[in-house]
Amino acid sequence: MSRAHRLLAALRRRLGDPERGSAVVEFLGVSLVLLVPLVYLVLTMARIQAASFAAEGAAREAGRLIAQAETMADGVAAAQLGVELAFADQGLEVDAASALTITCSVPDCLTAGEYVSVVVATEVPLPLAPDFLAGTLPTTVSITADAMTAVSGFRDG
Repeated sequence: MSRAHRLLAALRRRLGDPERGSAVVEFLGVSLVLLVPLVYLVLTMARIQAASFAAEGAAREAGRLIAQAETMADGVAAAQLGVELAFADQGLEVDAASALTITCSVPDCLTAGEYVSVVVATEVPLPLAPDFLAGTLPTTVSITADAMTAVSGFRDG
């Protein structure tokens, strides 16, 4: 072995392997590129699913509360409270007065044997969406649920 080869071998031993330690850096880089969007996607989908679950339950229970109420005013007040509670159970806030729409098959909603239709609609803001994007990109997701409930046929009897 020539002197140049021995010096080169000694230099390689002293400097070490150029690939040593780069696996950790590559793993961290790839993890950040893949993991951050994945975590954001999971958080966003969980929030949308929670709002959908709350809207479905709120619509169903609001219809039942109205159909069982003594007066329409009492039924609407109970339904609005039910909508607020359904969303609060999922950690979301909603304005029940604007989210709740009630329609009836006849002018007097509490007529025995008739139907009450309830629609709950709200907007769910995307988590961590900056305000300056609101004009250019959608930063909310619309959630709508409806339910139809029959007023008891034995109500007047």
